[in-house]
Amino acid sequence: MLKMFINFLVEYENKVVVLSKEASLAYFNASISGKEEDYKKASELQLQLSKIFSDKKDFEKLKEFKGSEEINNEQILKRQLDIIYNTYAGHQFDEKLQEEIINLSTKVEEKFSTFRACLPESNPDEKAQKLTDNKIDEVLENSTDSDELKLHWTASKQIGNLVADDIKQLVHLRNKAAKELGFVNYHQMSLELSEQNADDIEKLFDELDELTRGSFAKLKDEIDEYLSQRYSINKNELMPWHYQDKFFQQGPRIYKVDLDKYYKNKDIVETTIKYYNDIDLNIDDLIEKSDLFEKEGKYQHAYCTNIDRQGDVRVLCNVKSNYRWMGTMLHEYGHAVYDKYVNMNLPWTIREHAHIFTTEAIAMLFGRFASNPQWLKDVIGINDQEKEKISEDCYNSLRLEQLVFSRWVQVMYRFEKSMYENPGQDLNKLWWNLVEKYQMIKKPEYRNEPDWASKIHVALYPAYYHNYMLGELLASQLYYYITEKVIKSDSSQPQSFAENKNVGAYLKHLFFSYGAMYHWSELIKKATGEELTPKYYARQFVN
Repeated sequence: MLKMFINFLVEYENKVVVLSKEASLAYFNASISGKEEDYKKASELQLQLSKIFSDKKDFEKLKEFKGSEEINNEQILKRQLDIIYNTYAGHQFDEKLQEEIINLSTKVEEKFSTFRACLPESNPDEKAQKLTDNKIDEVLENSTDSDELKLHWTASKQIGNLVADDIKQLVHLRNKAAKELGFVNYHQMSLELSEQNADDIEKLFDELDELTRGSFAKLKDEIDEYLSQRYSINKNELMPWHYQDKFFQQGPRIYKVDLDKYYKNKDIVETTIKYYNDIDLNIDDLIEKSDLFEKEGKYQHAYCTNIDRQGDVRVLCNVKSNYRWMGTMLHEYGHAVYDKYVNMNLPWTIREHAHIFTTEAIAMLFGRFASNPQWLKDVIGINDQEKEKISEDCYNSLRLEQLVFSRWVQVMYRFEKSMYENPGQDLNKLWWNLVEKYQMIKKPEYRNEPDWASKIHVALYPAYYHNYMLGELLASQLYYYITEKVIKSDSSQPQSFAENKNVGAYLKHLFFSYGAMYHWSELIKKATGEELTPKYYARQFVN
């Protein structure tokens, strides 16, 4: 059986490795160009990959291998088997259905990529003003005119109506596929096949709700007090467009520190390169192949992609010289260094991160530094006096971001879970009920629009969002471990890790290099001495 599985692996890699690279490259090119033909090519390649994974004869072989004690005694072979089995298991449904899902997903992705919100014409002779996401964010963050804010916030939701029916259809198709495979629904299937237990995740989110509810309620009152004065309105008149963000997922800047000013005249790309290089995580080669600035038709968000698992790792961004994009660059290159420094001698199947949330954790660990006063001193060059002046507000700003984000993730996780459990319910109502409960924001009177559909993750990255929160928990765990055990510093003071090569050495050799050789829970225990725990997140942001 052992020899049969080794032969299977050779055949598997012969089919998958080159095609996987072509699909990744096609997707990267499509998200830069925004062209229909490029998205079509990416979709066709993804479909070819899916057809390999949906091979029923291969899956029967994998089932046999699963029962082999001989294979189970070989750690690296067993790990490859577990990962390949789960990949195939998620594709063992009707090929036509699979094709339908991929084609519809690509269509929706294209709509998101090429969509630009429009402000209504001021008179019939004028064309509607088209807005990028960056422009909408700028207005929501800076304007104090309630009418202007409402106009731009409402415009940002226009995409919802364009894609809502497609997303409902995708939910229906995904659930149909999951039921064919014996799962209750797609959400449950996604968790199980990504090596997570649905009950454990539910329990964790209930704990987080309990952990953050009281602190968030006090903070929300402080936010509302600040905003009511900013806009010269009563607290009970505050609406979603007053919170300086399309979804209230980051939180408004209620503290004195203006983080944007520290980045206004900085080369964000050069700053990112220098910081990573100085902690012994060189990114020169990663920058070279990345696409970092705005273009017409280009995907407006940011992501990192590992093209070939052989070192071709790329980042897509739309960089501006501000705090948001500094954090985003640190975040995305956190993903990138993880992928780059996985041990290239590992078999292709496990030559990637241990889990999607372990790479999120690294991205978040570094992304947080954009508002860290010690980092601003060590990397951006502010002086000690300025550092002391902004320290409290910097911490409060990061704490606000974290608590606000943790409540936002509650909305996303519970919305998706409920949507896949009962897709026929009133989703507009479900969305606003959850927003009011967890984010404590009022639904605009008489509004009945598919605002949930304007969040790209609901459509294209299903059953994924909870991993961001798991990533935040692990980011805090790693931050304290590195501070106290690796660089042996004072964890009661903010740390930047700047120019400390021990940080890069630890991450490269005791976290990144293992790839997916171990289950994520085992990797975390090996790297930090403990299982994943929320206690460090609470220590950092709640207690």
